[in-house]
Amino acid sequence: MSLQLINIAKRFQKDWVFRNVSYTFQIPGAYVIKGANGSGKSTLLKLISSFLTSTEGTQKLELKGESIEIEKWPEHITYAAPYFELINEMYLTEFLVFYTKFKPLQNGISIENFIEITYLEDSSEKLIKNFSSGMKQRLRLALAWLSESSIILLDEPTSNLDEKGIEWYKDLANTYSKNKLVIVCSNNIEDEYFFCKNTLHIEDLKH
Repeated sequence: MSLQLINIAKRFQKDWVFRNVSYTFQIPGAYVIKGANGSGKSTLLKLISSFLTSTEGTQKLELKGESIEIEKWPEHITYAAPYFELINEMYLTEFLVFYTKFKPLQNGISIENFIEITYLEDSSEKLIKNFSSGMKQRLRLALAWLSESSIILLDEPTSNLDEKGIEWYKDLANTYSKNKLVIVCSNNIEDEYFFCKNTLHIEDLKH
């Protein structure tokens, strides 16, 4: 099983973010993509997720011997990033009921379990707009780790987390990264990618 990028390129107006990026991610596997702010890490992750469309190149995803059409990639991918908006006008439990209609949680994890794992029991009937930035980030990360998906994409996952939150994130990584493809984009914060066996530098991928 693998996710393959073949001569991927992305341009915004007249400016190329990168060109001719080719790489094969093996599934399962854990990878970190390092690079400075503005180097194109987030753009590359959005292309891998199919959230953005590449200007040039081809992307291929094979799971259990089956080639997955790119339109169906979101069914197999979860993505957490501090810039991803949640539905702020929903209560937490209401939001999770809505979310799981489209992407179920892993077997054995109920909505109640999910709320306990995220330490949000006291906020189950609170509007998400009233959550702190750290609570929102824990919610995003838990949705990525605990949903039923083969691929987890994480962009600067420890953003907005305090020391306790970072330890919580590391526990999730140790528990739920097995048998999946996990790709982390990081500004060289080791707590974010301590479990990743493969290191990529965005500048080495760009041509």
